[in-house]
Amino acid sequence: MNRKKFLLTSTLTAISLTAFGSIVKTASGSFKGDCETTDDILGPFYRAGAPVRTDMTFEGLPGNRIEIKGKVFGSDCKTPVTNALVEIWHCDTLGEYDNKSKDFLHRASLLSNDKGEYLFITILPGKYLNGELYRPAHIHFRITEKAHKDIVSQIYFKGDPHITADPWASQEKAKERILELEPENIKGGLTVNFDIYLQEV
Repeated sequence: MNRKKFLLTSTLTAISLTAFGSIVKTASGSFKGDCETTDDILGPFYRAGAPVRTDMTFEGLPGNRIEIKGKVFGSDCKTPVTNALVEIWHCDTLGEYDNKSKDFLHRASLLSNDKGEYLFITILPGKYLNGELYRPAHIHFRITEKAHKDIVSQIYFKGDPHITADPWASQEKAKERILELEPENIKGGLTVNFDIYLQEV
C-alpha cells in the first residue's frame, strides 16, 4: 500500500471511530473500545417478569408519547448484539410506579433483533420527590445477555432543570445518557435514540 493510500485509509478509520471513542487492538487480535454504557442505580422499583412488548401506551393514558430506540453493541463498539434482553421501566406522569398490578404499567421487555435493534413506545415520565428534591424525568434500563456483563442504567433528557441537583444525573458518567427528544415522528411524537454498549464477561 502506498503512503497516500495508507494515510487516506488511516484517516477514514480514525473518523469512523471517533463517534464511539477510542478503539485499540488487543494482543489476541480483537478490538476493544471505551464506548461502554455507564451504569446507574437500580432504584427500589424494579420488577422482574415485565411483559414482552414494544408499545406500553393504551387508550386514555395521559402523557406525551415518545419512541425510545437504539442498538445494542458489543465491547468492540461496532458489532450488534442479538437476543440481548432489554428491560425498561418508569413512573407515570404523576411520578407513581406500578409496583403491584398484573398489567405491569410502564414496564416492558424485549430481545434485540438480528441487527441489535430495540424499540419501545411509551410516555415521557413525570417526576417525584427524592427527599426535598425532585428527581429529573428518567427511564430505567436493564440489559442482560449471556456473553456480556449485565448493566443497569438510566436515561435523562436534555433541558431538564432538575438534572444539576440530582445526585445521579449530575454525575460525570451520566453525561452521555442525557439525551435529546427529537421530532423524528411525522405525527408529532418525539424520539429518543439510545445505543447501548456492553462489555464481555
